[in-house]
Amino acid sequence: MIRSICFAGVAALVLAGCDSPATDAAQETAATDTQSAAPPAPQLPGQLVRAFAGTDLPALTFEDPEGNTLDLGALDQPVLVNMWATWCAPCVVEMPLLDNLAGEMDGELRVLTISQDIRGADVVVPFFESRDFQYLEQWLDPDTDLGVTFAEGGLLPMTILFGADGKEILRVAGDYEWDSEEAIAQLREALANAEADTVSDTVSDSGAASAS
Repeated sequence: MIRSICFAGVAALVLAGCDSPATDAAQETAATDTQSAAPPAPQLPGQLVRAFAGTDLPALTFEDPEGNTLDLGALDQPVLVNMWATWCAPCVVEMPLLDNLAGEMDGELRVLTISQDIRGADVVVPFFESRDFQYLEQWLDPDTDLGVTFAEGGLLPMTILFGADGKEILRVAGDYEWDSEEAIAQLREALANAEADTVSDTVSDSGAASAS
């Protein structure tokens, strides 16, 4: 059974310390300032949620530190979009697990780690340089456009699975053991079901068009 990565002390950090700050100073101190009040997290931290299934992948564009561009709206493959930040302790714990997942599902699912650090490459590049990630990508969202769209209450990490059709399948607010056998099996099953539904809808639409 999937276990939560964080023990009790870090669990409080998921709910309070990883609310998106509004300034540089707030981001730098957020990981240690766990005493401030935080809004309730309505998205069941640490659990797979399908209540938002069908939500469109937004047509947002991001850059990496080298100036390469990622156009979410142009993607035509299944993607797991992860919103994270260097100041978010549960995010940092989760990153190696996402790297392992990306390696395990290479060719089946693209894992997109999109930083919500408002200092962008200044903090993301050193973070990656100090770690031996093999598959994770350094996409930057210093304006936190993606976080504003999806991370209700500013809760990070936020991870959302989208099918090849650009429709949301499921999401997890908070940390998750992404490289576990159970998580990988759940992702594969969810993608297979989404693909089957897409094929079924296409067949139904073709039949309706022929009948008319």
